[in-house]
Amino acid sequence: MNDLASVAEALRLLRREAGLSQAELASRAGVARVTVARMEAASQGDMSVSALLRLLTALDQELLVRPAGHRRTLDDILAEQRQGGRS
Repeated sequence: MNDLASVAEALRLLRREAGLSQAELASRAGVARVTVARMEAASQGDMSVSALLRLLTALDQELLVRPAGHRRTLDDILAEQRQGGRS
């Protein structure tokens, strides 16, 4: 994800997959329902990182940051090395 629209869409999908309404997620995260609505619509043109982290935590998710262009995480590399060492 490299733009607010894709972050907003991911947040909306995660909430729906969890079977939560915007109000239920807001309550779990300790934010206003309008905050969830705005973040899902990216209507402010900006997102509060602290609110995003609270929402992700309430959805039992975490934010992963990695350099652009890198698709493999450290966990991926370590798993590949473990598999290679078993042969």
